[in-house]
Amino acid sequence: MIPWVVLDTAKIPGGGELRLKQRGTEFSIMLGSNELMNSRLSGSEEALAKLAHERIGGRSKPNILIGGLGMGFTLRAALALFGRDAHIVVAELVSEVIAWARGPMAELFAGCLDDPRVEIVEGDVGKLIRDGMGDYDAILLDVDNGPEGLSRDANDSLYNYTGLYAAKTALKPGGVLIVWSQGPDKSFSRRLHESGFVTDEVKVRASTKGSGARHVVWVAANRGATAVKGRR
Repeated sequence: MIPWVVLDTAKIPGGGELRLKQRGTEFSIMLGSNELMNSRLSGSEEALAKLAHERIGGRSKPNILIGGLGMGFTLRAALALFGRDAHIVVAELVSEVIAWARGPMAELFAGCLDDPRVEIVEGDVGKLIRDGMGDYDAILLDVDNGPEGLSRDANDSLYNYTGLYAAKTALKPGGVLIVWSQGPDKSFSRRLHESGFVTDEVKVRASTKGSGARHVVWVAANRGATAVKGRR
């Protein structure tokens, strides 16, 4: 069997260390003992874009925010689904991840970073959300293994009541917050409901072939209800 080779490492601001590994044509991004992404398994990440398109695909000039570049699965799926008038902002905190996309994983990304619809922002997706005032038709989050700060503790603020209120404020009426998770989380489902989102919890397969582990994607629509403030 071909052994894994560590190609590079990267420090997460305020968090741990990422490792980019390669085995033949296969890539893996690791955080400690946790595999965050594998190039063979893209089904659930692509599902974020597909679910967003189901909800807002008919809108003119949709403005979409993707949290986390990763291996570009969600971005490539969004580019394939949305029209030429779409604007897709990708926030990536770790500069090396962007360099990997243009370097060792360039073939995997297939030039999607140079699509005129794409804007890459090196920075915290949380700040973009907090600065948003009805800016986005969809916010897609895949920066942790679930609704808690795995890659860094500060990411907890994306999923608590304050973070959900910020997401509602950043979304246009009828816009959607879509969050990827390795598994279910009843507490997060409750927070979404209490924050005024109309939420569906969708189970998706890790593989595009419909096999592999089952992951969870929350599709939370902003229906204009008042979010719960001041709770965490």
